[in-house]
Amino acid sequence: MIVYRRISQGLFLLIFCFLFVQTESKGGDELGYPVKIFLDFDPLLSFAAFLSSHTVPSGFYLALILLIATLVLGRAFCGWVCPLGTLHTMVSALKGKNSPARWYRVKYYNLLFIIAASLFSLQLAGIADPLSVLIRSFSLSVYPAFNYAVRGFFDTIYSLDIPHVVNVSELIYRGLQRTVLSFGQPVFRQGFLIGLIFIIILALDFVDKRFWCRSLCPLGALLGFVSRFALLKRSVNNACTSCGRCQKICPSGAITDEHGNARIMECLYCMDCDDLCPQGSISFGLSGGSKFVAMNVGRRNVVSSLVAGIAAVPFLRTTPISATNRHNPKLIRPPGACEEKEFLKKCVRCGECMKVCITNGLQPTLVDAGAEGIWTPILVPKVGYCEFRCTLCGQVCPTGAIQRLSLDDKQRTKIGLAMIDKGRCLPYSFALPCIVCEEVCPTATKAIWLESTLVADRAGKKITVQQPHVDLELCIGCGICEKQCPVLGEPAIYVINSGESRSRDNQVLLS
Repeated sequence: MIVYRRISQGLFLLIFCFLFVQTESKGGDELGYPVKIFLDFDPLLSFAAFLSSHTVPSGFYLALILLIATLVLGRAFCGWVCPLGTLHTMVSALKGKNSPARWYRVKYYNLLFIIAASLFSLQLAGIADPLSVLIRSFSLSVYPAFNYAVRGFFDTIYSLDIPHVVNVSELIYRGLQRTVLSFGQPVFRQGFLIGLIFIIILALDFVDKRFWCRSLCPLGALLGFVSRFALLKRSVNNACTSCGRCQKICPSGAITDEHGNARIMECLYCMDCDDLCPQGSISFGLSGGSKFVAMNVGRRNVVSSLVAGIAAVPFLRTTPISATNRHNPKLIRPPGACEEKEFLKKCVRCGECMKVCITNGLQPTLVDAGAEGIWTPILVPKVGYCEFRCTLCGQVCPTGAIQRLSLDDKQRTKIGLAMIDKGRCLPYSFALPCIVCEEVCPTATKAIWLESTLVADRAGKKITVQQPHVDLELCIGCGICEKQCPVLGEPAIYVINSGESRSRDNQVLLS
């Protein structure tokens, strides 16, 4: 079974990586195979989103399939499927022998904290969920670093200017461009921080094998609780000689002593103990089942975890930015995003919307949306604008925080409003001709219109310039004018979130 498990882990990791690479624009406005299918099967994300927003996520029924499979096969997802678990297995292989699981209760406290917070409308599951952690880390840190390293490597080869080497390298590079490299070099503001956290999560495997899976993973805790009632049972018969070999090789630390007794909620159903038992005394089947060691998480700690989850709600929301997005006019959400409070209840910080953004304009927040909104998407026009003919972010969102819009609806959806700084605008302040913002404006009837005005330069010479104005009704806040403004430093035209379609109150003209 060890060989079959390794094949299964490798296969699902390859599927994950394939879907991850495919989750980007291929020239059109439709995604073929988004990696969000893994998130759709995630019961922790669906359950937390349901509790916090009181709406059923699109992948809710797929998540039920995984729960039903766990009721039959136990916590096999963690041992046979989870791509992050596979990475932990690979890193843990460098450590050596297993050590007893010492911190296994912590993940159950994490789960209780998340559930309690979700009940009071605070969505924190995506910060610690393993699939969300993996996709966010890959999207915002690992994949951009990979692209930069590959491009830097080939740039170095090209600089050597050796004809035959350059020709071969060009063929290889073109193949990589068609398969695994992104269209352009992605950059993200929190890339280093998110990458560092990911490295620390993997590095903990040198402290204890599969430390994350054993001690921290809230999804593993949820599946562990469900697996307590699994039909597939583990048995130890009287042939056991108490050699302790099963305890030494158990990757999850579920086996507690040399007699083969185990915490069933911790068992990953990897069946390594069955394969390596010299007496063949361990088996898995739909009948029988030996006594398992009771879980003792501590009543006081359970209550403390629940109280901490409830207490986190007011602590994270008693800031001006958390109270309403009007306190941060630069908090521009993607088109199709729910109203801010509802958005924060649904968003799981997976980073998929940022990965598929064609212009790289969607960036993760840090404090822009308050502590509650960490790593949620924000449009930063100076980095990239919202492409007028793109609806990809709504296609990949697993919870409906960003609703999928038709192209017509998207092009009518306002995410903000352009404002002109006349003190920096060339035609207004310097009597210099410039019509860039009007030229790039993508709306059918230009939201930026020009007024011919006679002005005088310093010498008193009269010249005619085209001074831009913004139409309140037509501007959708896409930010292309801010991105393309030729004024260096702070652009002369910028976008704020006033006028966004998702809010009745955040309007320039309330009437």
